[in-house]
Amino acid sequence: MPRPKHWTIAEPNPLAGDLATKLKSSPLLAQILLNRGISEPMDCATFLRPSLKNLHEPFAIGNLRYAAERIARAIRDKEKVVIYGDYDVDGITSTSILWHAITLFGGLVDFYVPHRVEEGYGLNSDAINQICDLGAKLIVTVDCGVTAIEQAKVAKARGVDLIITDHHEWKESQPETILAGEVPSAKADRTPILPDCYTLVHPRIGNDPVYPNPHLCGAGVAFKLAWGLGLAMSGGNKVSEEFKNFLVEATALAGLGTIADVVPLVGENRVLAHYGLGGLKQTKLRGLIALIESAGLTGQKLDSYDVGFKLAPRLNACGRMGHARLAVEMLTKATEAQAIEIATYLEQQNRARQAVEKKILDAALEQVQEQCFDRDDCHGIVLGAEGWHPGVIGIVASRIVDRLHRPTVMVALNNGHGQGSGRSIVGFHLTKALEACREQLETFGGHEMAAGLKLKSANFDAFREAFGEHARAVLSAESLVAQLPLEAWATVSQMTAALVTDLHRLGPFGHANRKPLLACRGLEIAAIPRRVGKTGDHLQLQVRDSTGSMKCIAFNYGAMFDQLGPGVKIELAVEPTINEFNGRSNVELEVKDLKVVG
Repeated sequence: MPRPKHWTIAEPNPLAGDLATKLKSSPLLAQILLNRGISEPMDCATFLRPSLKNLHEPFAIGNLRYAAERIARAIRDKEKVVIYGDYDVDGITSTSILWHAITLFGGLVDFYVPHRVEEGYGLNSDAINQICDLGAKLIVTVDCGVTAIEQAKVAKARGVDLIITDHHEWKESQPETILAGEVPSAKADRTPILPDCYTLVHPRIGNDPVYPNPHLCGAGVAFKLAWGLGLAMSGGNKVSEEFKNFLVEATALAGLGTIADVVPLVGENRVLAHYGLGGLKQTKLRGLIALIESAGLTGQKLDSYDVGFKLAPRLNACGRMGHARLAVEMLTKATEAQAIEIATYLEQQNRARQAVEKKILDAALEQVQEQCFDRDDCHGIVLGAEGWHPGVIGIVASRIVDRLHRPTVMVALNNGHGQGSGRSIVGFHLTKALEACREQLETFGGHEMAAGLKLKSANFDAFREAFGEHARAVLSAESLVAQLPLEAWATVSQMTAALVTDLHRLGPFGHANRKPLLACRGLEIAAIPRRVGKTGDHLQLQVRDSTGSMKCIAFNYGAMFDQLGPGVKIELAVEPTINEFNGRSNVELEVKDLKVVG
């Protein structure tokens, strides 16, 4: 059964009724928009109807113009360009966007994706030398490279121009006084340490004025660079009609990367995600068609859940269990038959990943109990074992965070070394936590909510202690209770199909644009609950209040069966949904939290 959550319920806004009239929407939709700080009717309309016109000009990103012009020169001079990508969905889609853009202009382009286990994240010197040996004159990184200080020196020594495009955290000089467990002072001297390369394109570096969207993912940056390349090749302030059509098509890849990388789905990112979801359904890219078919999503209207839990895992499985280069080939140069073959292989890899993940999760949960990490006084979790697959531990870390709401690092130990992956909670900057533990680490990198690391096995116990000490210094007891933000109190009679349609207009949902959840009080169980699912882990409930009755589904609440007899008073946090069965559609409430009253 899920851990209890702390409900925060927004106060009724007196402006909701008037805004609903202007928007011709339900008062609940207006209340939710106001909850999210959107109050002007024009701003509400922009939010509810995203437009490509709301994308920011690409050259507003620092150095992007120089990068685009250098790639344009390479295309004209027939210089070989190699795109160096990452092995996750963001890196795969970033690589694919830029490959298609350069190919469309007749450029000589190839790509390189490192092996997750054998090479690890980011640029490595051996790969750069290999790329140079094969005749590259220009290397362009996507979704990686901002911390590649030594690797940039290798490229420079080989006489090859290196353009770095990234969105991750960069290295900073560290005051000597910061030790494990201490919280770095905001006033501490933290000078950025950046690679010496031809140019560096990053939404948070070198922008004057500040770029309006600091939260672009790697695919978003690659999309903007492709746009900038189109302008550089046209020699004007507009791209050609053919290239414009390509950019619209490329939103499918950019949206896929944006949703999968869990960046805030607001502003420009919301536009890319919105058009990306529409573009996935209509795409002409052979690889995307094959991927969608392999996931059984053909003919359906795709949403962010389909991307996050069906498409992205298939792409990620390739990099986790094998080599992500295959996924890039599927999305770029593969024929229709090859794309179908690769998509089928990705499906097999994803199933293998699921089996390995379950095995590691079971072992990790045993370790949680052995180490007493499930106690309330635990602030941070570090788990490790020999034989764990390093390509899967990040997913397992997410599962642990979902269950225990503690920042968690999983470490796969092998031959005296460990490769780790961590996931965090709101209020705990994971990369800064690793900075505080840097004496125990060989390398680390990432961002606030996710990061990776390498260490010597001999330092594992010391790292576990240092990480826990830092977590205790940073996190309060209150921050270790998962918050459940609820938009408003609602009655059963308000849960209509029209409301579900209204709420759907707020999507696509994800980080910083959560699915709207409603709170219901004055409810009672109307009938004996039904256990559902293969092992009876879920409950089907019939509830009622003074306005009506409705069916609910409560996933993972099977353990409460004996407490929920007819007449029991409850409060629910719910997501109203449409349940379709045997050709009939009914509104159903999906329970996100349940409280017995009295």
